Amino acid sequence: MRQAALRLCTLSKGLLTPGRGLTQGSQNSEKQRVFHIREACSPIHVNHVRDKLREIVGVSTDWRDHVKAMEERKLLHSFLAKSQKGLPPRRMKDSYIEVLLPLGSQPELREKYLTVQNTIRFGRILEDLDSLGVLICYMHTKIHSAKMSPLSIVTAQVDKIDLCKTSLGPEHDIKFSGHVSWVGKTSMEVKMKMCQLHGDEFCPVLDATFVMVARDSENKGPAFVNPLIPESPEEEELFRQGELNKGRRVAFTSTSLLKMAPSAEERTTIHEMFLNTLDPKTISFRSRVLPPKAMWMENSKLKSLEVCHPQERNIFNRIFGGFLMRKAYELGWATACNFGGSRPFVIAVDDIMFQKPVEVGSLLFLSSQVCFTQDNYMQVRVHSEVASLQNREHTTTNVFHFTFMSEKEVPLVFPRTYGESMLYLDGQRHFNSMSVPVNLRKDYLVEP
Repeated sequence: MRQAALRLCTLSKGLLTPGRGLTQGSQNSEKQRVFHIREACSPIHVNHVRDKLREIVGVSTDWRDHVKAMEERKLLHSFLAKSQKGLPPRRMKDSYIEVLLPLGSQPELREKYLTVQNTIRFGRILEDLDSLGVLICYMHTKIHSAKMSPLSIVTAQVDKIDLCKTSLGPEHDIKFSGHVSWVGKTSMEVKMKMCQLHGDEFCPVLDATFVMVARDSENKGPAFVNPLIPESPEEEELFRQGELNKGRRVAFTSTSLLKMAPSAEERTTIHEMFLNTLDPKTISFRSRVLPPKAMWMENSKLKSLEVCHPQERNIFNRIFGGFLMRKAYELGWATACNFGGSRPFVIAVDDIMFQKPVEVGSLLFLSSQVCFTQDNYMQVRVHSEVASLQNREHTTTNVFHFTFMSEKEVPLVFPRTYGESMLYLDGQRHFNSMSVPVNLRKDYLVEP
């Protein structure tokens, strides 16, 4: 198995695919352009990722010492660069890491990752991807003269996660790999891939793109990161795609329905939906009835509450972003299951914005609802907000977007208010940003 793991010390060109959703057909290795990051490498164990992060940042594993540890990090300010020009450029291979999740060779790990249907919990995978993304960025920004990093690297956005058609049984080892693919002045884009061992080779499961930002040693302001130098045409294409991704994110934000009115086509869509809900007996704007096989959006909601304990803190003593993603995903999955009446399968995750950190001790409120449906597909939005124990003021921290596929056709979802109509259009936009698969293959999909 180890020889097979070493053979996969490459990232395929398939990581660049801009399409969304499940990939159709099997991957042809002969036709793929392969971009070699390293010729030989040894994967680290998934359980050691967070230990390495603590070592890099210099934090204590004891919650009682967290204040003292953060005070000591103030001394690292002198290692921060005054400008990006003062930092040595890095290559993509400098940040490349492989992490092994040995579910097959170490069965004692399985229970943490196991669903009741004997599949792998996708929420746990989100946690692992988040930790790996941070570690990759620390490899890119490593200062050899300093024992600890003066940077505080945090997840700013999950740009997208696309799932491929491959089995995810818990009896086979999983390997994560990734590297920095684009760099701005204070931000980095990270490409990651997850594969699972089948026979003697690892087969693709998902591709992920995260955006990370660098902050100073106290996590109070931005900090410069090392520039990135592409070394081959494939790496130049990765870097170019990173630039395009940045432009797409800016454009998507500028056309947000919170800032701009819907397009003419979108306004027509909402008006037609409204007309379809008028009661033909009364011919009144106030009398609303649902069409056949439909449900009001407000009736698709589910909510949950989490108390944020120290156990779920990250290396900067805020609540771990992977924990937030796992909780939001599991609530979103339950919402899709309750709405569709059958087991849903996640096919895409995108545009998760980490707007504000969640402090240890906060009350975390999660609200999930189906905001768009089409055939077998559901677009689920999860809104996250926190309230401190000292006051009742609620603050939005995250908005999560998940695309699920059901085993059967799901009801149409209809907005009742203008606000819900905007949620519907926003869900439609996210859904249309992915390429819809043709066939539903239960053995190839992922559960919570």
